[in-house]
Amino acid sequence: MMKWNVAVLLLACVSFASAPAFASPHEGMGCGAGSCRECHALSKQEASALLKDKVGEVLDVKFSEVPGLWDVDAVYEGQKVPLYLDFSKKYLISGSVIKLANNEDLSERKFVSMNRVDVNKISLDDAVVIGKADAAGKIVVFDDPECSFCAKLHPEMKKVVAEHPELAFFIKLFPLPKHKGSPAKAKAIACVKSKGDNSKAEAMLADALSGKSLPEPDCDTEQIDKNIMLARELHIATTPTLIMPDGRVLPGFKDADKIVAAVNEEVGKDAKK
Repeated sequence: MMKWNVAVLLLACVSFASAPAFASPHEGMGCGAGSCRECHALSKQEASALLKDKVGEVLDVKFSEVPGLWDVDAVYEGQKVPLYLDFSKKYLISGSVIKLANNEDLSERKFVSMNRVDVNKISLDDAVVIGKADAAGKIVVFDDPECSFCAKLHPEMKKVVAEHPELAFFIKLFPLPKHKGSPAKAKAIACVKSKGDNSKAEAMLADALSGKSLPEPDCDTEQIDKNIMLARELHIATTPTLIMPDGRVLPGFKDADKIVAAVNEEVGKDAKK
């Protein structure tokens, strides 16, 4: 499950002394006399007042798929987050809501959808390409040369492009601070890529992921620093992280079937529009 930087909100109980701001059409009868939703109302303005000390901004309020709750879309520390308020307006809930019928994490799905990035603003000139550079479906991957999960992902990407030539992966080198050898390896690969030799750069990345040493960088490049800055702007802090063609950011290892399923999911949504 995705962990968002909203731990301070987790199961936070918010009590309010004011009387409920709704009037029941079934006065004295209880909600059982009609649809329970008819008894309750929550405006964006009221939600903003209730959460003024908890979030930066309330973007939208609507009835949740979960009975007895409102979905509240809000901004917290620069990211959009899905929150939930109960009908009593006394409890704020943040975290995973799991649909038992199919084990779907509704909160995670919504978080990913809410925080799409503009893929057109991501430069791919420095990216190590797996697949055809002119493929219709471009998946951006933030990768660390010493990341064990990136090493697991590498053959899965190869499998995807072998079975689906319309897809390709564009790897942005993103060394993490905890991997001491990664910056030099990333720069060495970036230097080779800057000379237009994608095949050699890909082979060097594969060697690094398998634990082999690489030659020292033979150029002075700022590309890795730019990638680190870009990752920070996109709120990417882990590797591997995949950015789908529609801008959805999917952190963590995914096998080939899950990657293809994620692509097909967005294609299916576009077909329904």
